[in-house]
Amino acid sequence: MQFDGLVAFYHTKDLDETHRFYHEILGLPLYKDQGACRIYTVQPDALIGFCNHFPEAAPEGIIITLLTDAVDDMYARVRDQEGIEIIEPPARNDRFNIYHFFLRDPNGYKVEIQTFLD
Repeated sequence: MQFDGLVAFYHTKDLDETHRFYHEILGLPLYKDQGACRIYTVQPDALIGFCNHFPEAAPEGIIITLLTDAVDDMYARVRDQEGIEIIEPPARNDRFNIYHFFLRDPNGYKVEIQTFLD
């Protein structure tokens, strides 16, 4: 199995100021504006996102997102593995038009396996 990309999300208080820095100053292309989140292309398969709805300086504010069209296949692969904590099973998220599930890595970070539906 191969993943198709990576999106690393971080909390921001100000999406517009963050956009100015990453898009206008650093020149990263805007990949997707989801309203509460903006995602930028670092490389074709490596993206970085900033959101204003995450809690500030809380572990839940760090999410490592792995992109794949095979969300259900990956869920089937990890759900019965010993020591893997599934946080939420696969579900559609209409707010951001995605299909995803969450699990926790050994460090306690939330990991999201996701596909964009549009």
